[in-house]
Amino acid sequence: MAKIKFGIVGLGRIGKIHLDNLLQMDELEVVAVADLTVLDSPSLLKRLAIKGIDLVTTSYETMINSKTLDAVVICTPNESHADYIEIAAKAGIHIFCEKPLDLNLNRVVEVLSVVKDSGVKLMLGFNRRFDKEFIKIHDLVEEGEVGTPHLVKITSRDPGAPPISYIKKSGGLFLDMTIHDFDMARYIVGKEVTEVYAKGAVLVDKKIGEAGDIDTAIVILTYEDQSMAIIDNSREAKYGYDQRIEVFGSKGMVQSNNNFHDTHQLFTSEGVKTSLPLNFFLERYADAYKNELQNFLRCLISGDSPPVNGHDGLISLKIGLAALKSYKEERPVRIDEI
Repeated sequence: MAKIKFGIVGLGRIGKIHLDNLLQMDELEVVAVADLTVLDSPSLLKRLAIKGIDLVTTSYETMINSKTLDAVVICTPNESHADYIEIAAKAGIHIFCEKPLDLNLNRVVEVLSVVKDSGVKLMLGFNRRFDKEFIKIHDLVEEGEVGTPHLVKITSRDPGAPPISYIKKSGGLFLDMTIHDFDMARYIVGKEVTEVYAKGAVLVDKKIGEAGDIDTAIVILTYEDQSMAIIDNSREAKYGYDQRIEVFGSKGMVQSNNNFHDTHQLFTSEGVKTSLPLNFFLERYADAYKNELQNFLRCLISGDSPPVNGHDGLISLKIGLAALKSYKEERPVRIDEI
């Protein structure tokens, strides 16, 4: 069987991770790369040449119009995602795109219509669905091991805030950071959210507030059956990248705790010491990034629908916009208001 031909646009932090993972997959061939600064990096150009990637360009349109691609991986800044998805869809190219699809709800609906009409597959990069710890939680809940879920608790705290320049363009904490947790809240228990109540504050860095954002938040989600999820976020946890989930139900509870640098425990008269949690999302979710691309590839080979599609991105955006509205208006907001 002929290998599926991939291109990738955007070789920033996450783009380089995706490129490395693609180059390890035997069923595909990376044939093109587009990035605004790629031609300014001799070492990167040399590496791409060694890997046999013939088309290296600063233009996304040039890559798409090369007629060599079956699929494209989009890792560019948020504001380009909708346009790039639309261009690829109209060219009949399957798409994997980092979240979000866009920060404007009407634009998302418009692009999803183009994708549907084109018949291509679109998968969004909600990588946490492909983390083995969270998959285990999902599967145990689905198998009924905790009974009927009553409460979901999600803790997501970054080790440090991103640059203010990034925060100004990110869409804010709810649409940049918490959006992953909104997706997980739906995925873990397989239920839809009907209402959002969010509280937020600037407790980490006043410059974040000056940029128009918050850095600390609590969000309460109400599901369609009146069960609930509680999400807590912080832009800065001094002890590392804090990623935990708990589901409490009618028969019991299941938890997933942090991943650590190692599993040692030191017992002394002063107490018990262990390693800190992993300190960066690229470490914590390294395997998840591989797994999500492997899932996308399997869908292209089998013809199955992607496990995370444009509708999932649309719903997570709606929840995020409801959270933002709730925070600003200091009241619960129903999803059907958005």
